Parts: sequence; structure tokens; C-alpha cells
Amino acid sequence: MKRLSGIHHVAIIASDYARSRDFYTRILGLEVLAEHFREPRQSWKLDLRLPDGSQLELFSFPAPPKRPSRPEACGLRHLAFRVEALDDVVAHLQAEGIDCEPVRVDEYTGHRFTFFADPDNLPLELYETA
Repeated sequence: MKRLSGIHHVAIIASDYARSRDFYTRILGLEVLAEHFREPRQSWKLDLRLPDGSQLELFSFPAPPKRPSRPEACGLRHLAFRVEALDDVVAHLQAEGIDCEPVRVDEYTGHRFTFFADPDNLPLELYETA
């Protein structure tokens, strides 16, 4: 078996496609690769790229169920983005009206990180690697 070579994409389902599209493109700065309306499903699919080449797929579906998140549910816990200058990104998010948790330090790696949420309250993390 060949080894995994990285994460190609993460898929997210949004309750309000336009609001989430704005969040991930304008606020977080992800590059749009492709955008399609899938008529049979009444669903949008937006392919976005991060600077390292990894991708995020943003979907819309009619009336998606809520995601259980707190108390923490079994399954994917959060999506973490690697950043070089955590304070700069936090300041940008706060200027856009997005709340971030206080910055913490990973007790095992010594790296700084914080959490914030997307428009559907999906937990997102900023993890400083520089």
C-alpha cells in the first residue's frame, strides 16, 4: 500500500451559501477554483484553494440538519488552518467582526493557536507554525 501524501480537500455544508462563500473567500482569502450549481440536487458546489494547494469544498443543500458540536460530538472535531503570523490573522478576523478565543500555547509543541467559528458555527482553528 502506498502511503498517504497529504490532505487533498475538506468538505463543508453551509446553511447559507452566500454568507459562507463570502466568509471563506473574502474574509479568509481562499481562491475560487470552480463554482457549479447542481440543478438535480438544488445544490451549489464551490471549490476553494489554500496557498499550499490543499482545497476546501463548500456545498449547499436544501435544509441541511444542524451539526452537533457542543458538548463535543464524536467525529471531526475542528478544521485547523496553518498561519505564520497568528496575531495579524486574529486582528483581521476581529476587524471583520469575528470573535476569536484567547490565544493559547500548545503544551506539547509550544506553538500558539486560537479558535473561531464559521457562519454555521463550525469550529475552526488558527495554528501558528512560524
